[in-house]
Order: sequence, then structure tokens, then C-alpha cells
Amino acid sequence: MARFPTREADIKALAQKMIAGLEGNPDFPNPPVSPAELQNLLNTVNAQGDTQLAAQAAAQQATEVKQGGVDAMTAAVKKNLHYCEDEVGGNDAKLAAIGWSGKAEPTPLQAPGQPRSLGVAKQGAGWVVLDWKKPADGGKAAFFRVERRELPGGDWATASTALEFEITLDNQKHGKEWEYRVIAVNKAGESVPSNTVSAVL
Repeated sequence: MARFPTREADIKALAQKMIAGLEGNPDFPNPPVSPAELQNLLNTVNAQGDTQLAAQAAAQQATEVKQGGVDAMTAAVKKNLHYCEDEVGGNDAKLAAIGWSGKAEPTPLQAPGQPRSLGVAKQGAGWVVLDWKKPADGGKAAFFRVERRELPGGDWATASTALEFEITLDNQKHGKEWEYRVIAVNKAGESVPSNTVSAVL
């Protein structure tokens, strides 16, 4: 069973076929809407479509013209802002008169806060996986330096560095007890070392 179309173009095509099929066809002597009436409706829809296309083109042109005006206004406002900032040396109180404020001073970078909750995630013969949580405060860490020392009483030395919050350390001396800690580092300095964890590998 045929389904009535939903697209305008398909409905118009069906109407055109119906007009041609009804004209002079003895099988359909008295349709409720005559072929002539249906043709008038089709002609009206086609004319309205032409009007719609013209309106859409005009709207598009109007939108482009308006955007050009917005762009010109934006450039003019920015030009005046630069002028006013230079004239009063970025003084916030004076710039308030034109609805503006001076440029904020850049916030100096801080050293990272202390890495948190260092723990041994996995370990095996000669290897260990450490993980930790990012610092709760301070500046953003550029990387983390993982340090270790042999127990008891060894000196801290760099074991590796990490960009994320987990690292796998291979080739650790088997049968030794190692203590580990993590330090967050950026251009402003270093954090306080994390808590320490120990493991016999």
C-alpha cells in the first residue's frame, strides 16, 4: 500500500500526476477537487516558493550587511580602547568612565603543592608501580620527579620523572628495600616531597 509522501517536492509531484490522471479520465468523473482547482493550488505553492527563496536571499544579504556593520563597530571600539588605555596608563578608575578596566596583572607562577597519597600500586621482582594524586594547591606541575633511597639510611637520588600520576620503575635491585617519594616541579620551584612508601623488590 502506498504511503502519502511527507516531502514538499514529493507532494507536488503527486499533485502533478494526479492532475494529468484526472483530466478527461472517465474512471474519475467528479473528483471533490477538480484538476483545474488542483492546478491553481499547485501554481500558488510554486509562486509562494519563489517568494520564499527571494526572501531568504534578502535575509542572507541583510545578515551579511549587518555583520559588516558589527565588524566595523567592533574595530572602532577596540581602536578607542587602545587609545584610552594608553592615554591614562591603564588606570582602572579613569577607564571606568568608558565602561572598561585596565589589563589585569599576570598572576605569578607558584611552585606546586605537595603530591598526595603516594602508594605502591603493583610490584614484582625488580619492578614497582607507584601512583599518587595531584597537589591540592600551588601552581601546576610541569613534571614529577620520583626519588628513591636504599634502606636503611641511604641518600635520596632521582629514579625517574613522570608527566602523569603514575610510573613504573624497572630494573630495581632485587632483594633490596627501597623507599620512594615524589616531588612536583615547575619553573617557579619544587614542592614539598610527598609521603614516602617502601617496598622490598
